[in-house]
Amino acid sequence: MTIAIIAVSQSSCKKELNALPDQAKVEGNVIVDEKSAQVALNGAYYRFAGVAENYTTGLPSTQWSWVHEIYPSSLAGNIVYYQGPYLGGENDFTSESNETASMWRNYYDLVNAANNVISELEPLDASKINESRKTEILAEARFLRAYAHYALLSYFGEFYNVSSNYGVMLRKEPVSVSNIAQTRSTVQQSYDFILADVDDAIAHTREGNPNYYASKWAAMALKMRILINRGASGDYAEVIRLADNIITSGPYKLEGNVKDIFKTKGLASNEIILGTKAYPNQPSEMEIYFYRNSFQFYATDSLVSYLQNDPRLDWMITIDNSNTFQDYTNAFSKYIGPQVEAKYAFRLTEVYLLKAEAIVRSGGSLSDAKTILKEIMSHAGVTNFSAVDNASTAEQLLIEIYKEISRNLVAEDGADWFALLRLPFNTVKQFKPTIKEKFQYILPIPKPEHDKNPAIGEQNPGYGW
Repeated sequence: MTIAIIAVSQSSCKKELNALPDQAKVEGNVIVDEKSAQVALNGAYYRFAGVAENYTTGLPSTQWSWVHEIYPSSLAGNIVYYQGPYLGGENDFTSESNETASMWRNYYDLVNAANNVISELEPLDASKINESRKTEILAEARFLRAYAHYALLSYFGEFYNVSSNYGVMLRKEPVSVSNIAQTRSTVQQSYDFILADVDDAIAHTREGNPNYYASKWAAMALKMRILINRGASGDYAEVIRLADNIITSGPYKLEGNVKDIFKTKGLASNEIILGTKAYPNQPSEMEIYFYRNSFQFYATDSLVSYLQNDPRLDWMITIDNSNTFQDYTNAFSKYIGPQVEAKYAFRLTEVYLLKAEAIVRSGGSLSDAKTILKEIMSHAGVTNFSAVDNASTAEQLLIEIYKEISRNLVAEDGADWFALLRLPFNTVKQFKPTIKEKFQYILPIPKPEHDKNPAIGEQNPGYGW
């Protein structure tokens, strides 16, 4: 629910964990000066990282995987739970599914935390806080609000149709008894508000923030992600411009071998634009993928087919014959290893791939797009580019870009799911046969939200309360 605010222990959180302070308080007249403003902002980052009590240790841990990795790539048809495809594998979510409620609550908790920072910091005068730092903190909070609102729009709204009335419920202020009754906005209104927040973040967020805090570059990458999905006039040209700015002026470099990010370097990689830094020795993310010496998720036949004759097959997939529940043997092992607890919201690889896709979609040079695509593949150890070279039409090349996004960015903040949905509907159905109707592109609004906020309006088409 949008009114559910998760209480995070004030005493057990260490300053070196996510570079966060000794408390994560984000609401209730707590901002009185610059120090308390930073504490409140860090509390919002707790929501971003999904900090909660680990059920094994009882200690606070970042918990990013379910909402940002597992659910989206299950929807995309690339990974599957060891007991079968219940996590959206058959696109059978309902308004009473725990998964939809979890995603909804996760992102609205972040919206509310960001709104608390904004609402309390904005009236603070210059005698209490340096104006330039105030502007930066507000910009980071607006980045987090935009990130969450856009996730809600893209999972629960018809993001692909700017004329649709089925946008997101925009929360512009902290939730209270007086404003809990809130209707959803149109898709156009949603984009306008979200992009205003993003543009503010681009203009005012620090360039040199550590990569577990938002930066100007992360805001630009977020804008790329938004515009490539909206696909309105001028959006593809802006995606290309933003990509060029990040690539040429940003402090990031493609990893020599993408495997090193996940197996050895984690957030120390120069490719990471924004990620989440784990608590020391936390086991939370490892338990998602490998619990009690058993793999929890497996690669589908589709993902395995994309990885045939690809060096990534050797480390992203582990043959496991011990699963007695289902006939799955291709365990998904991308994150297994010493860096499993580090998580990634934006990588430079995505910037390159979205640029290549925008070039193709804007009618640009297929040769230029192929060069970018082959560069990214080479950083994964690929040497055979025949499929890319043989793509002679824009439609064929877009499919090759989609496959590389699935190989490279699977289980990374929904990249593979939305890359699939950007393909023509008939192509989407070929890659994911369980999608029969376009309403399956989005999820139903959770019933508990409607029960407490009937003003939200109609359920998404194709679903019932």
